Amino acid sequence: MESTTDSKTGISIEKLEKACAVLKTIAHPVRMSIIELLEKNTRMNVGEMQEQLKIEQAALSHHLIAMKDKKILKCQREGKNMVYELKEKRIIKILECVAQCECD
Repeated sequence: MESTTDSKTGISIEKLEKACAVLKTIAHPVRMSIIELLEKNTRMNVGEMQEQLKIEQAALSHHLIAMKDKKILKCQREGKNMVYELKEKRIIKILECVAQCECD
């Protein structure tokens, strides 16, 4: 079965849909902060992130699960802790582009 391509971008519709899903997932200040933390610290457990971000554990877990489900993050149990790291490191380029935008 052939993949349909968007006539304007030349990118397959499937890839565009996946990109939109990822963008929707990271389009939240807490999620962007999590990505930035993991870029700087490589691997962090939930407690460490909670301490840095100053948010409740339940809210943090909600954000982490959403990003893990979209394969942006990966996690591994280490003893009693869940340790997270960026699975898709290229996501940092998206945040860099957003930071450079002069959108008001």
